[in-house]
Amino acid sequence: MGELREAVLSELRENTDEKYREFHNTLTTGIGKSIGVRIPVIKSIARKLAKNNGREWLHEIMGLSGEEKDALYQEELILWGLLIGLIKAERDERMTLLDAWVPRINSWAVCDCGNSALKFMEKDRGFWFGYVCQYLNSDREYELRFAAVTLMQYFMTDEYIDRLLDIYGNIRQGDYYVNMAVAWAISVCFVKYREKTLSFLKDNALTPDVQNKAIQKIRESLRVSKEDKALVLCLKKSKSGI
Repeated sequence: MGELREAVLSELRENTDEKYREFHNTLTTGIGKSIGVRIPVIKSIARKLAKNNGREWLHEIMGLSGEEKDALYQEELILWGLLIGLIKAERDERMTLLDAWVPRINSWAVCDCGNSALKFMEKDRGFWFGYVCQYLNSDREYELRFAAVTLMQYFMTDEYIDRLLDIYGNIRQGDYYVNMAVAWAISVCFVKYREKTLSFLKDNALTPDVQNKAIQKIRESLRVSKEDKALVLCLKKSKSGI
């Protein structure tokens, strides 16, 4: 094991929260080892690492063999995603780093937490929209979730909302964490673009599973009025598999 990776692992282990690890493992069963470090602590370590030798850590991780990458802790995979956004890098380098990281995503936690630092996409949406959309053609659950969540996080704007709704309406892969991501995204669309999303839900573009889960998430939102919560309840479909 490289010295830098070992040093970072040591710091992660110093921040182990056993109760959190037990809780986290119940949510991410069968997808890899967890040290049990809370997300704010991982983000703090990532910010510190990015200011010093984050690029070196990334190169060390990317230089591991396939089997070694398969054995990375969940926290290391989250750090990998965070550092892609936190280090100072040009477009081509970030793309290379994403090309290596996205296929390694193996849980919703790695996807959503690692994704949270990719704010550089907002400064060059024209390019990164095309990059992210390539993963819509994947048949791998977490690559598709990466696309769905990243589009929600960084492309929910006046310019892109119509395209996003069309994309979400056409995702038919069906895996649980893809469906959940699409439902989550639709609920955020409703908060930000109520009229467009309401029309979208009325058009029945979504599968029953995703539509009903999206409605559930809309109704759980604190940013949706009681009247709208009652309104969308009328749009539930008769069959739900989620």
